[in-house]
Amino acid sequence: MSRNTPRNPTWPGGMPAVLTQMEGRRDAIDYAPGECPPPADLDLAPLAVRIVTDPETDPAEAKPFRSSYHRKRHDLRCELTGQTELVFLNALLIAHLRKRSFADHLPALFQRLWRSHGDHLIARLDQRWLVSAVTTFGDHGANAQQRSVGLALSVLFGTMKLYESERLYSGHPPDRPFTLDRKAQGALPMDMAPYSITNGGLDVNMIGRLWTEAEGDPVMRPLAHHLLDLLIHDDRTLFRRFQIMRRRKTRQDPAPAKGNTNPAPVPASAARLSARPLRWGLVTTLRGPLRQIARFAAHHIELGADALHLYLDEPDAQTAAFLARHPAIHVTACDAGWWQATGKPRPDQHQLRQAHNATRALRETATQLDWLGHIDVDEFLLSGHPIRDQLAGLSRTDAAARVAPVEALAADNGVVQHFKRTHHHARQPKTVLQDIYPTFGMHLYAGFLSHTSGKIFARTGIDDTRLGLHTLKYRGEDVTNRGRLADVVLAHLHAPSWQHFCDHLAFRQERGSYRMGSERVEMGQAQLLAFLAAEDDGDQSLRLFFDEVCADTPELRAKLDAHGMLVTRPLDLDPAVRRVFADLP
Repeated sequence: MSRNTPRNPTWPGGMPAVLTQMEGRRDAIDYAPGECPPPADLDLAPLAVRIVTDPETDPAEAKPFRSSYHRKRHDLRCELTGQTELVFLNALLIAHLRKRSFADHLPALFQRLWRSHGDHLIARLDQRWLVSAVTTFGDHGANAQQRSVGLALSVLFGTMKLYESERLYSGHPPDRPFTLDRKAQGALPMDMAPYSITNGGLDVNMIGRLWTEAEGDPVMRPLAHHLLDLLIHDDRTLFRRFQIMRRRKTRQDPAPAKGNTNPAPVPASAARLSARPLRWGLVTTLRGPLRQIARFAAHHIELGADALHLYLDEPDAQTAAFLARHPAIHVTACDAGWWQATGKPRPDQHQLRQAHNATRALRETATQLDWLGHIDVDEFLLSGHPIRDQLAGLSRTDAAARVAPVEALAADNGVVQHFKRTHHHARQPKTVLQDIYPTFGMHLYAGFLSHTSGKIFARTGIDDTRLGLHTLKYRGEDVTNRGRLADVVLAHLHAPSWQHFCDHLAFRQERGSYRMGSERVEMGQAQLLAFLAAEDDGDQSLRLFFDEVCADTPELRAKLDAHGMLVTRPLDLDPAVRRVFADLP
């Protein structure tokens, strides 16, 4: 802030108003005749086995309240019914020690409680009371170390509570990190330099210093270490989100920061350094009409796939028999007996079944194929050059190769030939989305209804790798030695017609890409579609949305083309089925 900038405090009245408001919450606890705080020489041992009973059943605790002490006791005993009296004593002491004045002996009693029964309390207090205890050490520590560590932890957890509460208004759940391409421009407050996601050490320095500072005090150490351990294992914090964003940014960075890479080792045997032609195939777990599956299979066989590994999620004998007519197609019927033979129960989520089958195929094809791609039955690879040549042209150190997606525009005649790119893959600024989709663009990530991550080809024969929906993992983390098939796109027929969109809407809202919490903007597609469907004219509202975002119209094609985001490539599917299978099912 410039010295010449008018000063406008957040709280009217500035710091005096802040201090007045703070002090207004610290009035001392008062007592009725016969009431007093716990004595200094209180025998703590019996309280470790005595259980707090419901105050409503105890005449001594019954309403009406005689004093603020009586009210506080009653509230705490209601909350802590079933806990030990030591847990209640800790809460009662904290309530007193937060006030402006209190009995002189209470800080020493709090210290004695934690010195003699700290393990008992740590094992029974929830995280809110643990933070309250550490805050009390910050105010009433027996030495400078207790006070400094307690104050630092109190500020840390208090700040987390503030920013995590505000973040909920973004529409993102606490365990979902922001995407990397939505970063706003502008300076941070107090002229702070932005935190570097890939190279920044502020997070570990904060946590590590607090950990080491607490080691020197035998009373503070167990409590502080327990809280910090809970913090680093919670997947809903800023620290965990930054770790996920760091891994994502590292994957996008062609030269990742040292120490943040996870290359999968590509041995010479996996790279197939031999004279024979490279062999590639696809794996998919699928369901649906036979004609749809036959189109998928025929298209990719004509594209040059040496093998298709098709896992039928809903086995059908007619479908299996028709597909098995081609020698390049390997059909697996995933019925109850097959899942039992795998030694694991059938996962409820179809995404988990897909990942299981893809990884299984990756391992089983190591001696037959050099590369295996994992795509869905409504996705079709399109390429201007043989995919075999493009895979052969990748670096010998690449363990995976990404294929960028394009999303089909829905044509009235059912012939899909136009697709749209994301603004990111067309190297366009995000602002073009508002021009292309003026009503609904701000609610769609990159203008797509479906995924924007694309899909993966994985090099076979590498140990400890797992093939997921959008990534290859090595020892549990995404691989970073990954190339890109620049002349191949993944044509996704996500909503190729209005009827298809309507037929799949309910499933996608419940279990797929339209489910609540899956969106990545303030009002994402899940909330938007739910809102439109709930309108009195729900079908009409959804149709307006579909026509602007999905329909193959001259207006939309012109806008996409103007920004380099239009791909035109006719899909010749039914003739391909006849050429490959001799007839059309």
